Amino acid sequence: MQILKNLYQIGGSLNGLSWAGGYRNYEDCNTYLLKGEGGCVLFDCGNGDTWPQLVDRMEYWGVSPEEVKACFLTHAHMDHTGAAHILADMGVELYAHEKTADALEAGDERCADYLYHKPTVPCRVTHRFAGTQVFNVCGIEITTMHCPGHTAGCTAYFFNLDGRRVVVSGDVIGTLMDGHFGWDGSFDFDRAAYLATLRKFSKEDTDIMLSGHGLVYFGRPRTRVEEAYCVALCEWRK
Repeated sequence: MQILKNLYQIGGSLNGLSWAGGYRNYEDCNTYLLKGEGGCVLFDCGNGDTWPQLVDRMEYWGVSPEEVKACFLTHAHMDHTGAAHILADMGVELYAHEKTADALEAGDERCADYLYHKPTVPCRVTHRFAGTQVFNVCGIEITTMHCPGHTAGCTAYFFNLDGRRVVVSGDVIGTLMDGHFGWDGSFDFDRAAYLATLRKFSKEDTDIMLSGHGLVYFGRPRTRVEEAYCVALCEWRK
């Protein structure tokens, strides 16, 4: 599914872009493909089992898997990182917050394998970061923002494309019509950190928000973040 020129959603079981034992489930995250200069960037990579489907989507849009140079991971959960070991074997450089990298390299319960009933395949993360950092990959300037709460390593990624400011939010914001927050069963879920993240994120103006599951937000994404922050203030301070 094309979102903007050179930006595509190539996976996601909740809205039927990938098949993960059924549709309208959370077994496979939204995976995004961004074409740049001399290569492409992925944001998250699905649960691993759906990788052949993602390749089919790429090839439909005229992209060979060999053109993928980097993958930015929003957090360690298997539905977002299950194909990371496949990418690593292909020579794709993986980018992740240090806490996400620790979890993926250990392959432990921080990857939520207990939710998906299969073991994580650990792999090495090429590029680790802690706070805000700017990377230039394939001619695209990508800025990180640490957003702990849903997991300790949750990260949002910002970039500019076609005159628009875009954010990849992962599971920081819940899916429209199905809750305001990411799943709270994570081994490293932290409500206080999550509230601080929502406060920080609610001050960011963007034109498009690419969610971890379900719908893409084209209309005033900040309003959706503010809505989640408001609900958190009402429900989590009791």
